[in-house]
Amino acid sequence: MTGTVPSPSVPSTRLERLDTAAARRWAVVTRAAYAARRAEIDALNVFPVPDGDTGTNLFLTFDAALDGARAEYEERAQAGRPLDDADLMTEADLFARALLLTARGNSGVILSQIFRGFADEAAATGVAAIDGPGLASAMARADALAWASVTRPVEGTILSVSRAAAAAASSASSSSSSASTPGTADGDLYAVVSAAPRAAREALARTPQQLPSLARAGVVDAGGAGYVLLLESLERVVTGDVGGASLTGDDPLRRRGGPHPPPAHPSILAPPPPAADLEPGGPAYEVMFLLSDTTDEAVAVLTARLDALGDSVIVVGRGDLHNVHAHVDDVGAAIEAGIAAGRPHRIRVTHFRDQQAARPDAAAQAVVTCAAGEGLAGAFRSAGAVVVPSGPRRRASAGQFLEAVRASGAASVILLPNDGDTLLAANAAVRVAAEEGVDVRVVPARTAVQGIAALAVYDPDHPLADNVLAMSSAAAATRHGAVTVATKDALTSGGPCRAGDVLGVVDGDIVIVGDDLTGVGVQVVDRLLASGGELLTVVSGEDATPALGEDVARVARAARRDLEVTQLYGGQPLYPLLLGVE
Repeated sequence: MTGTVPSPSVPSTRLERLDTAAARRWAVVTRAAYAARRAEIDALNVFPVPDGDTGTNLFLTFDAALDGARAEYEERAQAGRPLDDADLMTEADLFARALLLTARGNSGVILSQIFRGFADEAAATGVAAIDGPGLASAMARADALAWASVTRPVEGTILSVSRAAAAAASSASSSSSSASTPGTADGDLYAVVSAAPRAAREALARTPQQLPSLARAGVVDAGGAGYVLLLESLERVVTGDVGGASLTGDDPLRRRGGPHPPPAHPSILAPPPPAADLEPGGPAYEVMFLLSDTTDEAVAVLTARLDALGDSVIVVGRGDLHNVHAHVDDVGAAIEAGIAAGRPHRIRVTHFRDQQAARPDAAAQAVVTCAAGEGLAGAFRSAGAVVVPSGPRRRASAGQFLEAVRASGAASVILLPNDGDTLLAANAAVRVAAEEGVDVRVVPARTAVQGIAALAVYDPDHPLADNVLAMSSAAAATRHGAVTVATKDALTSGGPCRAGDVLGVVDGDIVIVGDDLTGVGVQVVDRLLASGGELLTVVSGEDATPALGEDVARVARAARRDLEVTQLYGGQPLYPLLLGVE
């Protein structure tokens, strides 16, 4: 899955073994499939606002993992320790680890666990290539790891699709082995790679029957759709049909009617808010990335643009691959310049103050938290936390969490994901940090208002375990709601909605459909206060008018004279209001 990708020439016969070269082709074909259909998978997310990003998460996870694994392969070669092309065990392990570090969103993390199952099978058997029974065993391992990675597994998700595919693979392997000539493997691998995606498609089609939210929206599970693409990519590699990226046979993704064009430039990294450099007048950030798919003329324009944005600009390379380095204040503009010049990847952004925080005398304990907007990021930083930009279509990866943990310089770190879709990525970072001797704990805050409540009770002078307990209790005791605007028609728990309707969300469920932001916000607050509460937190988003949060807060104060209200500009996208009650 690393190194130089073999020529995409079509094999003349079906493969009987999945060796290293075939595994690499599988990885490349899968990335192409995710690139081609990520917008369709995003559209399957049932929430009727544009925060569905499962397809984007899967593509970015896979794309970054391939780049990371290839870089590791090249480093080993330069150090005189090149990977043997027949060493499937080491290469599978390397790629599984790369996926873990680049995993974005819950589906990305589950995908990494699926590949960990394949790597474990290769390690257990020690073979240079996996046959049909070996692949069936690997899928069983992968399925078990995927289910174990989720604290509360739910039917009707990618897990159901994985379970069905693993069962079909085992059955096909047993049937094929009993029917084949002793001592041969003819048909074993093909039987498995044909049965698994067929069962996965059938399981995907059943997901609306298992999850009412899918049935209401008339869609199948987005994560499960991503797993179907993964298995179909494997089938193409084994059969030699690697020319296309569309699903074969009955295509459940097309239930919504035709493909959606992918975005021209997917969000790669949320630009951090401006901050002062360590020295007066100097840029605050170091930006580095590799640039491919470019030209000499585009590189010249990029160099001039970066020079205008900051200093210490270094652009080296030849042909269509260059290494780019610059010191800037406006990270977003630097990355946009890279996008205009070609395809930036392996992007790395370092805040110079974060580097200083990693000195030996840094605090023994720290908090790393996610923020979806500049206002939230500023509030968290003022409370002493290290901030990881994360939000819809730009979820934080496990690797980004790990980099923030390292940047804190602390021996003990508390992670606040502040989003249910980054919770598994945070847990993945914990496992890797433990290997480096850093004690990292996750406080399962699923919204920004829960993160605010948790950070409010943090005391760096208290033991780590005490802080984790207090912060977890504060997050759990915070009921949360939001106000947003529908961008598509859907059936919700609050009734049918149309594009443009205002939606009120309470504890993650749409329960109010209206036509006025303030009115719906007031109704959400009423629902949150129905069970009591002493503190209301109102967080205004980037699309909110200055009066929106104040109007909702004023009505709440008038109804409850004893209510304490805290207002904050969060700057988060998609949600004009985030609301929390403690």
